[in-house]
Amino acid sequence: MSRGKQPSRNEDEQPGDAARKGDAADVGDEAVEIEMGGKEKWDAGPLVKTGGRVDAAALERAIAESEEGEDDAEVRTVRFKLLRDLDKRLDKYLCDRITFMSRTQLQKLIDDGGVKVNGKPPKASTKLNAGDVVEVVVPPPPPTEIQPEDIPLEVMYEDQHILVINKAPDILVHPARSHNHGTMVNALAFYLREKSKLGGALSGVGKELARPGVVHRLDRNTSGVIVFAKTEEAHWKLGHSFEHRKVDKRYIAFVHGLVEPDIDVIDLPLGPHPSREKGYREKYVVRHDELGKPSVTVCRVRERYGGGKRDGGAEGQRGKGSGAPEVAAGWRTSGVSAVRLSNADRANEGGYSLVELELRTGRTHQIRVHLSHLGWPIVGDDMYGGRAYTDAKGIVLIARQALHACVLGFPHPITNERMQFTAPLRGDMQALLKDLRATSGKGIERPETPGATVDLAKVTG
Repeated sequence: MSRGKQPSRNEDEQPGDAARKGDAADVGDEAVEIEMGGKEKWDAGPLVKTGGRVDAAALERAIAESEEGEDDAEVRTVRFKLLRDLDKRLDKYLCDRITFMSRTQLQKLIDDGGVKVNGKPPKASTKLNAGDVVEVVVPPPPPTEIQPEDIPLEVMYEDQHILVINKAPDILVHPARSHNHGTMVNALAFYLREKSKLGGALSGVGKELARPGVVHRLDRNTSGVIVFAKTEEAHWKLGHSFEHRKVDKRYIAFVHGLVEPDIDVIDLPLGPHPSREKGYREKYVVRHDELGKPSVTVCRVRERYGGGKRDGGAEGQRGKGSGAPEVAAGWRTSGVSAVRLSNADRANEGGYSLVELELRTGRTHQIRVHLSHLGWPIVGDDMYGGRAYTDAKGIVLIARQALHACVLGFPHPITNERMQFTAPLRGDMQALLKDLRATSGKGIERPETPGATVDLAKVTG
């Protein structure tokens, strides 16, 4: 059973892609000035690349050189004057100009007052016209030099070309603007230097964005199997496999409610939350407009646990990301919304399910949003309506999202040999599974779900 329709547009386009492809329509559309502290003008040449893109390395050098004599050394104002109408949102335009910042980061910069259009605070959705002057206070680029840190890693496989890790929860994959340390990339830098018998280093691809070796990502609180590249050849070939869907990614999750049907193809477009207020700007939702990207998740029920509810919150208190649907004004609703409301009510009535999830696309928070939208929020996922799980003694067994990337299969980037890795569950999800099975007794349902490939005995131990 398939839910939703895919809008007809380029599903692979990401923020900033136009700039990276060298979009000729944008090149030369503005004059550029660089100022420091609103006083000293800098020549545009050293800080702005061809086509009007801010040069991260040049900006870093400018910051380093000015720190000795400036009280506000990090403030750099870049001015773009448009010479023609672009019919483009401000946030998308800035993605093409400041490519070392993500669209979400630029939207936050706009919300925080770091951008002005014609001297006034704009919205991210402001459309730009000929003659507009856009002023941006550009923060320092993220650090590109990775500091090795001795952080424990569970290495599943390593050769001269790739590393496969069973990621722990509560760790970022790579440094971000506000998290420069304590990431998997920091841990891998130390491991390769001090502990690896094979040595080597992470691929240099992505190093300029502090993401060396990063081929794909898992959310901070999602655990499970993830692969890193040690060479540039391996990096590009792995990326090609992901892009052309030669990779088998299977997740398991514990969710609120008795999920039905047994097999469901969730085909609903995802995009950023329409609200840019704090607490919502990080979220994603189902969107049936131009910002919704095609997103497909296959959900297969592996076990259902009946009985009363036992979780960390009172009935109806589902967190800021309530499983009840959020539909922005002016959005199209469909039959899915009615199904979702019914399922959300059922999820509140108790019971849990263990589901296997197959990703056909790889959008941000895809599994979490799809399940929450249909009324089956992941246990512990407070952003999207899940609640912590406590046992009969009131002990919290899991408070993070109960989502685990358990299987990753792909062709080896050099030998082309088909490889598959299965990451066993970690302590908190193991404890949750044990409690659900113990308290459900003979009430456990195990439906036949064709296409399921996860060996639960191997994953659960």
